[in-house]
Amino acid sequence: MAADGQQTADGDLAARRGPASQQDMRRQNLALVMRTVAAAHPLSRADVAGRTGLTRTAVSSLVDELIGGGLLLEGELERSGRVGRPGRALVLNGNGPAGLGLEIGVEHLSACVLDLRGEVRVELHRPAPNAGRPAEQTIAELAELAALAEREAVELGLRVVGRVLAVPGSVPLDDPTSRVEHAPNLGWHQVDVAELWPGPGTAPTVGNEANLGALAELWQGTGSGTFVHVSAGEGIGGALVLDGRLFPGVRGFAGELGHLTVRPDGRTCSCGARGCLEPYAGLAAVLRSAGFTDELDEPYEPYEPYEPDEPAELAEPAEPVAPDGGPRLTSRQERDPIAELARRAEAGDPDTRRALQHAGTALGTALAAAVNLVDPDSLVLGGGYADLAQWLLPAMRTELAALIRVRPWPEEALRASPLGRRGPVLGAALVTVRSLHTDPAGLWLPEAV
Repeated sequence: MAADGQQTADGDLAARRGPASQQDMRRQNLALVMRTVAAAHPLSRADVAGRTGLTRTAVSSLVDELIGGGLLLEGELERSGRVGRPGRALVLNGNGPAGLGLEIGVEHLSACVLDLRGEVRVELHRPAPNAGRPAEQTIAELAELAALAEREAVELGLRVVGRVLAVPGSVPLDDPTSRVEHAPNLGWHQVDVAELWPGPGTAPTVGNEANLGALAELWQGTGSGTFVHVSAGEGIGGALVLDGRLFPGVRGFAGELGHLTVRPDGRTCSCGARGCLEPYAGLAAVLRSAGFTDELDEPYEPYEPYEPDEPAELAEPAEPVAPDGGPRLTSRQERDPIAELARRAEAGDPDTRRALQHAGTALGTALAAAVNLVDPDSLVLGGGYADLAQWLLPAMRTELAALIRVRPWPEEALRASPLGRRGPVLGAALVTVRSLHTDPAGLWLPEAV
């Protein structure tokens, strides 16, 4: 199962196996019945037959197999008012197979378990200073959190059958199972998660956090059709969904919005290049500009704000600094910097509001280029910055209106994600859930979920 959710999202099983065998046909019909129930449950067997075009006898056999696999439940007799025997309501089993989503952030670890209905049954978050510390230490701590989430899931009657990890870095398509090519905000390069994962058989599949956030938006949020999803916070990632399908690029590195150049002679980015968006609109830049201090109350020298018409020199940050060049807020394990930014902005703090305005302008500059290139239906602001949308969106909209002139661009086409910061970890768990919806036989046939 790919962590980008693409293989199973199509339900195109025959295309992956060549000429259809009897087993292939049954597998496709199981998927058809499962998708039909998932889309509109509760349904009776007769309803499923009517919606799929399969015979009632075939549906009955397929439903029995899905019930036997723990994927569906059949309830009490229902009287619909129609002629004939009352049917039994088929529903997704909320206490059966489940998906585990994991996330490594710069300053946190997360885990969540979703049941087949897409409902969160277990959700755990743990502060963790992951930037710059050994990958082995971060992965070992995440494995402990994953094991705890699975134990809690078992207590609820759930069985985790798939594990997917969201990371703030690039994951190549030629090895989409465990290798992180580059995660500059973590200080990772060529890290094989499976190799470092303690415990055999439990290592997660790895995916880019922006891509997984976009899939969550597509499946549970407001995203539809063709849209660009911006996952902004510590880093800035982007993902492109084309006609309901994630576009990962040729090698899996599409969507690196934070490393789009907004000023060629600008600040040095954590990736090593100059003038990327991230040093102007990432969390570290906003915190500096807003005048945040560490627990010793030593002020950080703020970066000069992003001003498109007036190139700024690279300002040197005061010590101490994090490995990515950003301020090390040593009290962040006790407080939430994004929540603190929101609190100060709500209170009318001029430095905070100005910092968010400049970040919004920089984001708008980069996204205008994306709109002019891709022509999407909408832009969705997700990640931590969704919590700051009321102060970021006005400047973003102003910049988009100024720079998008070759096509109509309605103001409402830019919106904040209702999933917010939970998007990547929800998307990670949803990959397994959607895979069970679109290929349920993967649980017991050779190509397992």
